[in-house]
Amino acid sequence: MQQGSTPRPGVDRLAVAAAAVTVVLWASAFVAIRSAGEDYGPGALALGRLLAGTVALAAICLVRREGLPPKGAWPGIVAAGVLWFGAYMVALNWGERLVDAGTAALVVNIGPILIALLGGWLLKEGFAPRLLAGMAVSFAGAAVVGLSMSGKGDASVGGVLLCLFAAVTYAFGVVSQKPALRHASPLQFTTWACAIGAATCLPFAPQLVSQAAHAPAGATLNMVYLGVFPTAIAFTTWGYALARTSAGKMGATTYAAPALVVVMSWLFLGEVPGLVTLGGGVLCLAGVAVSRSTRGLRRARPAAPAGTAGDATEGAAGAAAAAATAPVSDPRLIDAHTHD
Repeated sequence: MQQGSTPRPGVDRLAVAAAAVTVVLWASAFVAIRSAGEDYGPGALALGRLLAGTVALAAICLVRREGLPPKGAWPGIVAAGVLWFGAYMVALNWGERLVDAGTAALVVNIGPILIALLGGWLLKEGFAPRLLAGMAVSFAGAAVVGLSMSGKGDASVGGVLLCLFAAVTYAFGVVSQKPALRHASPLQFTTWACAIGAATCLPFAPQLVSQAAHAPAGATLNMVYLGVFPTAIAFTTWGYALARTSAGKMGATTYAAPALVVVMSWLFLGEVPGLVTLGGGVLCLAGVAVSRSTRGLRRARPAAPAGTAGDATEGAAGAAAAAATAPVSDPRLIDAHTHD
């Protein structure tokens, strides 16, 4: 940094990289679910995904010699395991049997609005004006998506409603996770929440065994991919980033996922939502730009000292590795940007 220049607010680039890894992998999950869902039922696919994720995470925990999470983390782990890893995945799998992958991603992204509202209320994160304005724009986009599907039959409307239910369980799961990360590492949280989610889906075990015997190898590989990458890796990098920012801002970041889903579903599935649906998606992304805006922050905040996290140069690979091991017990890691 040159002498006499105005220091910029510190940016945790590892957290940003971890969030980017999460968004890309979660976007790919919508496409993989749509593909594997042709051969696996919603509950069976959720159970198979969670079992694969639990095995991968348990192996990492053994290598890292991670112990059990502290007692204070368990309420959040159990709540997120049942709601986010269990109910969310079954509802999303079911919804994607009725609507295309891009539409499902757009509707599920009502979740960050609920996350910010619940985080502001339950976690005392506050309600920054730009965040609320961005959420309003994105909510309008999600509403356009839902309305664009209303004329396509009961099946499509049912799919939208299932995706809305998935968004609600996702929001409550994230809000449950934030306090737990003050006690447990992201890897501990993800491992045990995934295991609890798998236990929640055990009633679908007979269906999974039956369908796995007849499913093509490609569908089963998609299910394993969902467990290892969008679950084991992406949920861990999400936890790493969430521990270093507010729930509302992390939720808003995922609004970038629908654009990736639309491109991926077009490339791999030949699915493209209609023009009105895409217009709603553009509104969702515009809301991201508003909610993540930092205009005026340099004047509002004291200067950050040289050598802060803004000077970090590690990439996404470093973020993923750090996410698996970094302890996050310090409550001071909650982002100061929340109350801009």
